[in-house]
Amino acid sequence: MSKPIRILLVDDHTLFRSGIKALLSRQPEFEIVGEASDGVEGVKRAVVLRPDVVLLDLNMPGLSGIEAVQLIVQDAPDTAVIMLTVSEDADDLARALKAGARGYLLKNIDADYLKQAIQRAAAGEAVMAEAMTSKLMQQFRTLSSQPVVVTEKEKLTPREREILLFLARGESNKEIARELNVAESTVKIHVQNILKKLNLTSRVQAAVYAVEHGLNLSSGANG
Repeated sequence: MSKPIRILLVDDHTLFRSGIKALLSRQPEFEIVGEASDGVEGVKRAVVLRPDVVLLDLNMPGLSGIEAVQLIVQDAPDTAVIMLTVSEDADDLARALKAGARGYLLKNIDADYLKQAIQRAAAGEAVMAEAMTSKLMQQFRTLSSQPVVVTEKEKLTPREREILLFLARGESNKEIARELNVAESTVKIHVQNILKKLNLTSRVQAAVYAVEHGLNLSSGANG
């Protein structure tokens, strides 16, 4: 049997935190290794405990969730941070992903989806609430029509641009491979090349990059 996914809960609402702990503790594939009621304590415990996944609230007293993400990613880079929040604001989503969060989920999430999201994030995938994916794509559609100056270093091949669009939709390597009818290992290589060319560290940052730069990905999808 594989080792359980080690989880740190960081939320200033004790009742909500207790509910999540009770839900996940019943599952043998998860282990709650710690809790924190504010961002400062959350960062400290993440660095000491080195959990696989941190479930982090966005709005907390003192150190905000965005600031906490940045510090956790910096000091515990192997830890996946998932924002678990009530905010459906697209700007909050973009700031969280830019800060290094691997996922963005809403607190009204279905329990089964939360479990799956934690497992996917621990495996290195990006996870996002469906409603937030739509908001991200809406930003993409708005910005993709705007002219963009892209440096030579940042130029991607048509296939890389196509895959970047899938990343912006939050799709996994397996899903991308299925849609493009290529090997999953091939997609993984393309993703690594995209991150290297754009000087990014994660696929969610690549998705945010696509939105912020308004890349017209569809223009090179079949070229």
